[in-house]
Parts: sequence; structure tokens; C-alpha cells
Amino acid sequence: MKRIVVMMAALLAIGLSVNAQNKQEKKMKTLVAYFSASGVTEGVARQLAEVTGGTLYRIQPQKPYTDADLDWRNKQSRSSVEMKDKSSRPAIKGKLKNMNDYDVVFVGFPIWWYTCPTIVNTFIEAYDFKGKVLIPFATSGGSTIKKACEDLKATYPNLNWKEGRLLNDASKEDLEDWVKGL
Repeated sequence: MKRIVVMMAALLAIGLSVNAQNKQEKKMKTLVAYFSASGVTEGVARQLAEVTGGTLYRIQPQKPYTDADLDWRNKQSRSSVEMKDKSSRPAIKGKLKNMNDYDVVFVGFPIWWYTCPTIVNTFIEAYDFKGKVLIPFATSGGSTIKKACEDLKATYPNLNWKEGRLLNDASKEDLEDWVKGL
């Protein structure tokens, strides 16, 4: 009897080990979703998609932003008005049809008013991210990503956020090192 119990325990341990290996071998499918108003964030997103082997997806506003819309010095510009109103959700053009296929979603954006543009909220609220890992990344002329990450975690506390990173002038090697460390 004791021998049977030992054999069953051994078989169970082997089965669990094989199952764990199979789960580790399953490659996580990655999406690199980004909003870019001027093209800077887009360049980083393209490199990140290459490094991760991920699918690139551009978050596009239904109504494209003009240079006047992006004038942060004008309190009446479209971006200024949107960022002042925390409930603003600019419409997005198109919808990703296969979001369920992805396990990891990098979410990229330029820093506006020390945080992410409200169109990023539109994107996040358009899909079910439960069970996915979300990793913010950003570009900025002078701000950090810290407040943007805090705001995303506070607004969407039930999502699995990893620490974000500002990727100004990031080289391919920088991106590889960051992704390996996640």
C-alpha cells in the first residue's frame, strides 16, 4: 500500500512538472497599441513591436488632430479642452477585432499635461483587459511617466498594470533590456 502511494505521488509530481513546462513553453501573444500625435511615440512603438515580436496597433482618433489642436499653450485648443475634462473620451477610428488573442498589451502614448491623453482612456474602455498584462510606455519632451502610470492604475484598479517606462531616444538594445526585465 505504501508503495502504491509513493508511486502515485511520483506520477502526480511528474504530471505537474510536465504541465508547468507546457505552460512555460506557451508563448505569450503581445500587442503594442499606441497613440501618436506627432510620430515620436509611433517610432518607439514600431521598435518595441519588433523587439517583442508583437502586433502593432495604432490608436487613431476619429477626427485627426491638427497642429492647432495640439497647441498646449492655447487653453482653447482641442487637446487643452480634452485634458481639462477628465471625462473626455475622444472617439477612436476603427476597432481591433481580435483583442482576446493577446496576453500582454503595451500601451504607448505621448505625455500630455503630465499624464496620458484621454484617447488612451477611450481605448482602454473599449475592450475587456481582464486576465491581460498591461504595460504603459511613453515619450515626452520633459515630463516623466510616473503620474500617467499612477493615473492609469487609479482609474483602472482592476487591471493588471506593470511598471511603465519613458522611452525617449530608446535604442533597440534599451528596449530589449527593458522587455527582458519585465
